[in-house]
Amino acid sequence: MELNRRTVIAGAAAAGVAATTLGGTAHATGGRKPVKTLFGRLADGTKVHSWSLENGGTRLKVLSWGGVVQSLEIPDRRGRYANVSAGFDNLADYVAKTPYFGALIGRYGNRIGKGKFTLDGKDYQLSVNDGEQSLHGGAKGFDKRVWDVEPFVKGSDVGLHLYYTSVDGEMGYPGTLKTKVTYTLTRHGEWRIDYEATTDKATVVNLTSHVYFNLAGEGSGTIEDHELQIAASRYTPTDAGLIPTGELAKVAGTPFDFRRAKPIGRDIRVSHPQLVTAKGFDHNWVLDKGITARPEHVATLRDPASGRTMKIATNEPGLQFYSGNFLDGTLTGPSGRTYRQGDALCLETQHFPDSPNKPKFPSTVLRPGQTYRTTTIHTFGC
Repeated sequence: MELNRRTVIAGAAAAGVAATTLGGTAHATGGRKPVKTLFGRLADGTKVHSWSLENGGTRLKVLSWGGVVQSLEIPDRRGRYANVSAGFDNLADYVAKTPYFGALIGRYGNRIGKGKFTLDGKDYQLSVNDGEQSLHGGAKGFDKRVWDVEPFVKGSDVGLHLYYTSVDGEMGYPGTLKTKVTYTLTRHGEWRIDYEATTDKATVVNLTSHVYFNLAGEGSGTIEDHELQIAASRYTPTDAGLIPTGELAKVAGTPFDFRRAKPIGRDIRVSHPQLVTAKGFDHNWVLDKGITARPEHVATLRDPASGRTMKIATNEPGLQFYSGNFLDGTLTGPSGRTYRQGDALCLETQHFPDSPNKPKFPSTVLRPGQTYRTTTIHTFGC
């Protein structure tokens, strides 16, 4: 009989089951104020802190550097905890080596072709950092900034408010953008992300989170046996530079059909031109629900071996599924094991890549007087 999450967490707490990474015991509820510790210092002496949160059986550790999720611990069907996010155990690697492990991404998640766009008749040249493209906000995007962090406990919720102000012209983007991102752990162990931003000049914005997930546990090996379901009938094919062509292609009859849950490894080596170019999955799925007023369920990830599941709800119109194609064995995680191709995956809720250059895509323009708001909720089970 499959046990539900509350039964597993309560049972683990009663039995005093040891956590695999923190050395503590499982708890059904937390609600305690986040704990702040020094994680390291940058070359200029700036302190980077780590914030530890726990609630509803979920444990989260966040860095002020890039808003990085340094660890995310959830129990399996037997109540055993594991960190299910890839990352590092030291600041130096995050600064020098990270492929966006766990980071907040801005101003623009994903790629903008040739780092150029035109807004209100004016041309803008962005920082180019991925061949000819601008990727995840440029060479020094939000993932490489120190955020101001404010912890909170509100009712049965516990969390962090993260603040960063991006000045006019930073990485080539127009307008001073004031950004607030809130990480919340609910009493049921859900991890909620609320994004907000305002600007004093017309600009483009597309914020997201770049956690690399492996529900079997960090450093455990391939995610190809994970089962994934995405509620999307179309996706956006890309060119050789991984920039969308503008087509909204049907997933039916292709390896991109995840409308019913299937193992990620089933079709990942099919000789499909899009898979060959990206070395796996690295594409935006056009969610059937479109843009919604409230978060709606769009994807489910499951690891059959541990029983861990993660459901994602969002009000965004797109989901980027990246299967860790460029992990090459040169990076080592907290487990002491290296990350190789396909050892973790990303599910990034978003507007579409290169939307500023694709008039038919949902707009990412933000104007003075408007507030950018979007929410993503991760619900864990076992």
